[in-house]
Amino acid sequence: MSAPIILASGSEIRQLLLRNAGVSFDVQVARVDEEAIKAAMIAEKAPANDIADALAEAKARKVSQKMPGALVIGCDQVLECGGAILSKPENRDMARAQLDQLNDSSHKLLSAAVIYMDGQPQWRHVGTARLTMRNASDGYLDDYLARNWDSIQTSVGCYKLEEEGVRLFSRIEGDYFTVLGLPLTELLGYLTVRGDLAG
Repeated sequence: MSAPIILASGSEIRQLLLRNAGVSFDVQVARVDEEAIKAAMIAEKAPANDIADALAEAKARKVSQKMPGALVIGCDQVLECGGAILSKPENRDMARAQLDQLNDSSHKLLSAAVIYMDGQPQWRHVGTARLTMRNASDGYLDDYLARNWDSIQTSVGCYKLEEEGVRLFSRIEGDYFTVLGLPLTELLGYLTVRGDLAG
């Protein structure tokens, strides 16, 4: 008998991706201090890959401790640009500064997923995508921010590829699902091999 699946994330896009893939799951948002974990790891000069993995693991572990017998999926995404780790913008000025930093350059998105069961790690994967932003004019960036602020204010890098954000880019290398915040193909593969999804 397959175990119940719980997504430890309030992300609407991650929920949509799993639903569209035919996965039956419940949502239990993990309450962890992401900024404290990230700040401590940045201070230790941890690589972005490890930061994404640690944040995903913290969420999976927290929910797993309260949900025995369930497969708990923790997820997180980190943006690295020129060795710096960017976080979600706190306001429009910070969002505009992020767009300026990313404009006409390349950055990496690292999307981690970690599965816990009964408080123990079962599986983990970090997907990487490399994105190159075109040289957009100041006027376009100002107008883009004004048009899309309500949607992108919770997105690190201030874009969503499934929306107008795709127009910011000249090149995208890597898995589309990784860019959206979930290494979906690898996750589905694991759940299928485990027998929790029909194969």
